[in-house]
Amino acid sequence: VQLQASGGGLVQPGGSLRLSCAASRFTLDYYTIGWFRQAPGKEREWVSCLSNTDGVTYYEDSVKGRFTFSRNNAKNTVYLQMDNLKPKDTAVYYCAAAPSCFRSFNKVIFEPSYWGQGTLVTVSS
Repeated sequence: VQLQASGGGLVQPGGSLRLSCAASRFTLDYYTIGWFRQAPGKEREWVSCLSNTDGVTYYEDSVKGRFTFSRNNAKNTVYLQMDNLKPKDTAVYYCAAAPSCFRSFNKVIFEPSYWGQGTLVTVSS
């Protein structure tokens, strides 16, 4: 299983970036892909994932309305469109694969089995 993340870079506040995560040696039929990020000096946090049970995309509260998760099954690739970026979005972004992504009570459960390498997103003027 391999996950290749790309698309990071330097962007000004209010700008946009699209991250890609290409999966190889497995198909999206058996795993769901999600995104995490780790800001400097902080713990890694979950950002988004697509449920393979109900088709719902879940987002961490601070990115709702600004980030959009999508996938292209034919290319075995998922994307994270990030709009209206803020300095607090600066982090290394990781894609990861897990058997499932679902909501349990008030928490989204996404426990990766595989991780891709990170791609750095820097939001700064």
